[in-house]
Amino acid sequence: MKLSTQEEYGLRCLLQMARHEGESVTIAELARSEGLSVPNAAKILRVLRKGGLVTATRGQAGGYLLARAASEINVGEALAVLGGRLYDPRFCDKHAGMEASCQHLTDCSIRSVWRLVQGAVDQVLGRLSLRDLLRNEQEMPTFQSPNAVSLPVVSSRAS
Repeated sequence: MKLSTQEEYGLRCLLQMARHEGESVTIAELARSEGLSVPNAAKILRVLRKGGLVTATRGQAGGYLLARAASEINVGEALAVLGGRLYDPRFCDKHAGMEASCQHLTDCSIRSVWRLVQGAVDQVLGRLSLRDLLRNEQEMPTFQSPNAVSLPVVSSRAS
């Protein structure tokens, strides 16, 4: 699973607002603290506002605030607003092969795998709130299954 830039920086902007919960944070402050351009930060905040995760206030003391308490916004919800899910069941309806529809539309073991993976991702991300992400790395809960097997990290760059 790869996070898009929008998902990564969107989460980081939400965390900055969680650190300043109750205080308005400007686009310029968020951009500076996360190393973003002001237009990019503005774009991300527009997405977060449309998704109902932040509210905007105009004026001299204006800026952005979390729409709810950090403990009430889970990471899965934030990622869904910022970019969507890892697996979307409608994927098979948008077949890009040579045929009009997928050859495996009625019986697909790969689709079953993606549903399982999405379920596991949803389970973990649904348990974590923005408040949880304010902890340091050592304090973060682990959701490692006793039967889990570590997979090797493969570089995506061609040799």
